[in-house]
Amino acid sequence: MNKKQAALIALITFTIVAVLHTLDHFQWLPISPVVLMVFRWIAVASVAWFAIHKKSLTTWILVSMVIGAELGHDWPAIAVNFQVLSKIFLQLIKTVIAPLLFATLVVGIAGHSDIRQVGRMGWKSLVYFEIVTTIALFIGLAAINISQAGAGIKMPPDALHEKLPETKPQTWQEVVLHVFPENIAKSIYHGDILPIVVFSVIFGISLLLVKDKFRGPMLGFCESLSEVMFKFTNIVMYFAPVGVGAAIAYTVGHGGLSILGNLLQLLVTLYLALAVFIVVVFIPVALIIKLPIGRFIKEISEPVSIAFATTSSESALPKAMEAMERMGVPRKVIAFVMPTGYSFNLDGSTLYLALASVFVAQAAGTPLSFGQQIIMVFTLMLTSKGVAGVPRATLVIILGTIASFHLPSWPVFLILGIDELMDMARTSVNVIGNCLATAVIGKWEGEVDFQKLPAETKA
Repeated sequence: MNKKQAALIALITFTIVAVLHTLDHFQWLPISPVVLMVFRWIAVASVAWFAIHKKSLTTWILVSMVIGAELGHDWPAIAVNFQVLSKIFLQLIKTVIAPLLFATLVVGIAGHSDIRQVGRMGWKSLVYFEIVTTIALFIGLAAINISQAGAGIKMPPDALHEKLPETKPQTWQEVVLHVFPENIAKSIYHGDILPIVVFSVIFGISLLLVKDKFRGPMLGFCESLSEVMFKFTNIVMYFAPVGVGAAIAYTVGHGGLSILGNLLQLLVTLYLALAVFIVVVFIPVALIIKLPIGRFIKEISEPVSIAFATTSSESALPKAMEAMERMGVPRKVIAFVMPTGYSFNLDGSTLYLALASVFVAQAAGTPLSFGQQIIMVFTLMLTSKGVAGVPRATLVIILGTIASFHLPSWPVFLILGIDELMDMARTSVNVIGNCLATAVIGKWEGEVDFQKLPAETKA
């Protein structure tokens, strides 16, 4: 049996289950609950069989979500005992946060050898990146506050909430002071992400200012550390189906299947927010620089398709660079702007981070004031830089951010269950944003005139 046959069987069995539940729900043909449960498990077995043939971690995460939901629905008393498995996965992921942030931020800042050589192009790129990603964060914030996708998730007070220390309201002076590290080891131990970011940024700038003979070894160490932590994350992600399945089983066991409706609402919210972002940001920017939009869409369609299918911005990088060169942007501009943008200009990922972080607060029943949400946005402006292009790094960033606001981490497992579907959209927007950024900087530098491009566009 091949993948197509396994997929067809899974589709048929789920269609049968849907028909049976519809008949039973409207009392057109009352069916025994035991019979319905048997057919549901046959359907679950069919998707598990498909996942075996598919041999994809993403598929297994989605299948584990289905299995966990079914376990939680049918045997809630047993499902609640699976929480320890989700906690194991969570703790392994948390170990990645500090070293990954430090290494990627230092490499991102000091890895360009000498920013002074790139002159105006450097600060223009960073200004543009910061403006656009900040708009993305605020659109994500607005979208989730309008949709309230996380509101109404029923969780017992002591079921999933982590035991957090008592906290008292802080003055603005204390909030500002807390941003700056007193002891970096202490910040790592307590998981205080902002002090780690500030330390890493200052360290990276300092490394940039020393001589090459001193910079090289430390930069090499940070590059090696970042690569190791990426692999560490990949290894831990193999446990993700177990962790996600256990978390969903535990969650549905307590709150019922209605929780899955919140996830669908979150997914729709993200797609609509990204569409709004494209309309209110990308299109006006393209019009301002007089970019031929039709031709631009045609040129970037291939790299965007690759990004959507693989959920990896990096996989689309070579084709995206080729596309922008055909758009007339000089190679020297592309070579600087696009790789830098992959660290500092991931518009789709930053919008998603704002949206997901507030979703966690809504799901936890801990509403954040407007001021707290603004602080969260500025936190994400820092933490989303450097590592957002790494697969699953958004999970690391969200966990670090919500920890800073004393929010529980169980809602992150709900998000992870549909993360792949959201990743397709946000990764595609990342690639579009970086291609557009390359065109903007090329135009700003006077290196390209889009009105004088050759008529033909050949790949």
